[in-house]
Amino acid sequence: MVATHREYTPAEAAAVSGIAVKTVHNAIDKRIISSGSSRTGGRALTDDDLLHLKLWYGVGSILSAERRKRLFDAIASDPGAKTVRADDYLIVDVARAREQLAARADALREADSVIHSVKGVVGGEAVFKGTRIPVRAIASMKAQGASVEELLEGYPSLSPRMIEFAEIWTAAHPARGRPKTLSEQGLPVKESKRIPLKAGSWPSSSGSHS
Repeated sequence: MVATHREYTPAEAAAVSGIAVKTVHNAIDKRIISSGSSRTGGRALTDDDLLHLKLWYGVGSILSAERRKRLFDAIASDPGAKTVRADDYLIVDVARAREQLAARADALREADSVIHSVKGVVGGEAVFKGTRIPVRAIASMKAQGASVEELLEGYPSLSPRMIEFAEIWTAAHPARGRPKTLSEQGLPVKESKRIPLKAGSWPSSSGSHS
């Protein structure tokens, strides 16, 4: 796999590493990793930062903070090493961690290339190019338990890979403000239910009725 070098926002770093974005910010604040500044003035992380994140929290229950730091020092001294001995009993597969991160980073890059927003199309929501399928809605339905098969049945132009793109892209680009409903995203509501109110659920009237 070809090595790539790029900058990641904290949200992108979270999506690629599989770590919560709050944890990414916490790692920066505690100087577990040292972020730089992006061209827009925000926090920027590198591929090495993502590797540190993955390993720091991946071996967090096994190694002390001091030993984890020694692990990073060992990786820095031999960047091409496939494995690094963390202590007398633990050998860390650094090459495998790099491969996993590279695959996720490639997926995010590919997702960015096939997802866009067009004014007037599905209310300006992000969609897959050439479709009107709202990306965030697909990711939301998947997160709420919809299976890949169900999504493919409901959206025949989707592919399993596109569903993966929806998940990682949405994680890397969290929405701001109140999430839009399905109808606001231009999606039809296929089913609605009326739920009867229980007795006494209405507030009592101040007046009397004959």
